[in-house]
Amino acid sequence: MQMIPMTQAGKDKLEAQLDHLKKVERPQITEAIASARELGDLKENAEYHAAREKQGYTEALIRDIEDKLSRCQVIDLSKLPNTGKVVFGAYITIENIETE
Repeated sequence: MQMIPMTQAGKDKLEAQLDHLKKVERPQITEAIASARELGDLKENAEYHAAREKQGYTEALIRDIEDKLSRCQVIDLSKLPNTGKVVFGAYITIENIETE
């Protein structure tokens, strides 16, 4: 299993997005599917099909984020040695030597 390097800020952002998807988006989609079912015939019900499509997208996104979080390797940028090389998480400034 390949680890996914990320900063703590990146991990926090993914966790917040996952929390939003599970606690806000999922219930809204469930409600939308329930109300669309009440409209009757599901074969020609555009609201139902749109809600089901959004549900599929949301569930796939949740699985993807959970996978990334399960394989994440948090890199502490303060503990990286300053070797003068560009590495993960390094902030650099690029200068055009011809125009300074």
